Amino acid sequence: MTTGRSVVVLSDGVRGDREAIAQALRSLAGVTSVLHMADMGSQERDPGTAASPEAIVFQTLGVAVLECDPAQLSAMHRAADDPGAAILAVEPERVMRAIETEPGERAAPIADDEAFTWGLRATAVDAATATGRGVRIAVLDTGLDLAHPDFAGRSITSQSFVVGEPVHDGHGHGTHTTGTACGSADPPVGRRYGVAAEAEIFAGKVLNDAGFGTDASVLAGIDWAITSACQVISMSLGADIREVSTVYETVGRRALAAGTLIVAAGGNNASRSIGNLGFVGVPANSPSIMAVAAVDANLRVADFSAASNPVAGGQVDIAAPGGDVYSSWPMPQRYNTISGTSMATPHVAGLAALWAQTSGLQAQELWDALIGSAQRLDLPATDVGVGLARAPAPD
Repeated sequence: MTTGRSVVVLSDGVRGDREAIAQALRSLAGVTSVLHMADMGSQERDPGTAASPEAIVFQTLGVAVLECDPAQLSAMHRAADDPGAAILAVEPERVMRAIETEPGERAAPIADDEAFTWGLRATAVDAATATGRGVRIAVLDTGLDLAHPDFAGRSITSQSFVVGEPVHDGHGHGTHTTGTACGSADPPVGRRYGVAAEAEIFAGKVLNDAGFGTDASVLAGIDWAITSACQVISMSLGADIREVSTVYETVGRRALAAGTLIVAAGGNNASRSIGNLGFVGVPANSPSIMAVAAVDANLRVADFSAASNPVAGGQVDIAAPGGDVYSSWPMPQRYNTISGTSMATPHVAGLAALWAQTSGLQAQELWDALIGSAQRLDLPATDVGVGLARAPAPD
């Protein structure tokens, strides 16, 4: 599904130059009004305001979202074929959605107990001494219930990038993923479910309360997270598109260069029990974004978890707990148990924060640490990548 707008990737030669960007958009797309997200105040960084300007520019990412007619779009495509062009690629703006499924039946050798969820046990968080202290994790999702008692006293920076909706999570998905990535080490009720319990939380609402968003909102969240010096970005969202997006691959590469690792859900478009292995979609199929698969509590690949996509960079990179995952949920329900590669992804994001804290590594080196420390599983790499993500050993 697309929105009718276009996403343009700007070359490195112009992305730091406002006048050059404006000139490129003016000459190739006929754009006369340009809004730079960096000029907007913290309470008005809503990409939906681009409905008034003809283009909105995310300068850190070197990406713009704009309205243009078919003739202008054709001119931009021709310009992107020029090796020296200011515009590298043009793509239709997509609609993204939260990636989740329903709880399934489980007869597991690893199980939740009074102290920890099975996911924290499987990834060795239960034995880890690292907490993620000093590390910033951005969770780009449906927002966060900021009044949830389990997050009381935490360092939380929040921002909504969804038209007309506050950062409050009216869906549940974002509160759940944030809880898994960086929930409390000692929740007031029940067992521990959060991986990086002392990480700084950056909650970016890029999907609406129905669980949908656009490229513009997702890109706005990534831009905000990188500008905020977040070492890790967790994105449990995507679109079932096989082809690699030049937009997200460029953004992933530029994020790594800025010191930020992006972790994304591989997708839930498989039905393995009936022979459908699915495929890793956008943005996780980008070579510079870490694609996460889901395993159940038997450490078997989850029925819904997408297999590697044969496109360059479309492989599953790593796996994490994604079946029947217990975590926080907006009040008054407080907790919920759901499944999906969405649930696996924040496990990896939280584990990345633990590795960042203990090693000081960032970006590609942090990626390499996660890959190098993974527990090998007796499963095809096309399903689980290098294996199960694990926490650093205790000090």
